[in-house]
Amino acid sequence: MNHCTTLVADYIMPSGERIRIRPLEKADLPALEWDGEYAHFRRLYQQHYENSLGGNTLIWVAENANAEVIGQVFILLLSRQRELADGVLQAYLFSFRIKPLFRNQGLGGFMLEMAEGFLRDRGFRFLRLNVARANPLARRMYEKHGYCMMGPDPGIWRYQDQFGEWQTCHEPAWKMIKKL
Repeated sequence: MNHCTTLVADYIMPSGERIRIRPLEKADLPALEWDGEYAHFRRLYQQHYENSLGGNTLIWVAENANAEVIGQVFILLLSRQRELADGVLQAYLFSFRIKPLFRNQGLGGFMLEMAEGFLRDRGFRFLRLNVARANPLARRMYEKHGYCMMGPDPGIWRYQDQFGEWQTCHEPAWKMIKKL
């Protein structure tokens, strides 16, 4: 069962538009591809959705008044790499995105604080993440929300794309952590 099934929140944009943050549903998976930009992650999204059904991953989406998915955040509760997520005290945030038109309006901070509160209420004490070195705006947002630098991460990882071909990513990142 998905651990975040009961958490739904609303955020009001400065324009007055209501954004609903809710758990990912299977029917939302195509929307995570953002009109093809992230189609190469199709199998990865499916795998994380299946993990969410088993309780190891939390996934929330933000949707606008037209029911368009405009944001997403994934939280890994338990990982084979215990330094990322140990299932008890530390979780790992990843695949956190807001569509460009909706950025810099407080939505990302709201979603981050919502996820942190959810974890804190369940006894987690730390939230880890990696932020791309090429994304200083995201790094500043995390620092503004109390995340501290732990050091560099080479950011080398592999996944199967939508065609079943193995791809290697090289995304140098900064490891960050926050005490909840």
